[in-house]
Amino acid sequence: MTLAWFHNLSPFALRIGPDFGIRWYGLAYLAGFVVAFFALRAMSKRGLSLIPVDRVGDALLWLIGGTLVGGRLGYAAFYDPSLFITWLDHAPWWGVLAINEGGMASHGAMIGMTLACWRVSRGFKDEQGRIIGRVPWLHVLDVFTLVAPAGVFFGRIANFVNGELLGKFAAPTGEPAPWWSVQFPQELELAKIDPDTGIISTGPHLQQTPEQWAQVLALAKRVGGEGGTRFGLRRLAHEGWNYIPELKPLVSPRYPSQLMQAAAEGIIVGFVLWIIWARPRKPGVIIATFLILYGILRILTEFIRLPDAQLAVQRILGLSRGQWLSIAMIVVGLWLLRFVQTRPAQALGGWRSERTNAPSHP
Repeated sequence: MTLAWFHNLSPFALRIGPDFGIRWYGLAYLAGFVVAFFALRAMSKRGLSLIPVDRVGDALLWLIGGTLVGGRLGYAAFYDPSLFITWLDHAPWWGVLAINEGGMASHGAMIGMTLACWRVSRGFKDEQGRIIGRVPWLHVLDVFTLVAPAGVFFGRIANFVNGELLGKFAAPTGEPAPWWSVQFPQELELAKIDPDTGIISTGPHLQQTPEQWAQVLALAKRVGGEGGTRFGLRRLAHEGWNYIPELKPLVSPRYPSQLMQAAAEGIIVGFVLWIIWARPRKPGVIIATFLILYGILRILTEFIRLPDAQLAVQRILGLSRGQWLSIAMIVVGLWLLRFVQTRPAQALGGWRSERTNAPSHP
């Protein structure tokens, strides 16, 4: 009997309708932005950030917009370009805007955040129309980067709750598995059923035997009732906790890649960045370190996470799309670190420093 834990978490913190309510995914983004606001405000008050205290809220709005727009457009561009030409018969009409169906890319969010940092660095107008709070772009990037790992952490936890971004198989389906492995019933929705022949196609993301699939489809037919087998399969994927005795021998145990990436990209990256920032650093050192460290850890953790199922080419030269994007991050980070070290810029920040950098504004 498998020792794997059967995933029984609902994506809704508060369910109002069949497919409507307050989702943990949205709350994860909210938690990340709340942490960012208070952290940015505290840094500005201590003089660790040159962003004026009374402009932190404005800066955060740009951060939120850049993260959300960049994350969604990045997902469409990097992982599912068909969204650009997908039109729905219901709101929000355009596939790119259908964020309720999931799909955000961390690499895209970083690009959006970078552009938001540039806008914040240009300063803000006061009541007299004067520009105040103009600061170096690299400094804004550093400050935003220091609060970003919290958002990444909450986002990965939400991925786990949603049962998405599945990890590799930890053991064959129906056989004993490690205690740390997790069975995600959401994997059943990855199966495709031919509407004419009823033949099911699985692909590399599923490993059930034909006999096991016959049991899954029989259960789906019974659960689906008048809605049919495909409706029953969707119900098993999203309400699997109601059918644990029948599903447990039929769902694959997997690596909890979402939790591993939460620890790597959120906790480890955040811890290292704040240790480095204990002393004042030249603007750009923090963002460069983030690009290098995040890229390395993302490459490593992607080996235990399966590529997105909708990609026509799963791996290029043995690496996933996310790993290639992470390699590009490392290259940019190394170049930026070398560029920063050659600049005669003043070191800023340093939360353990007795001297704070009091901001001066025109």
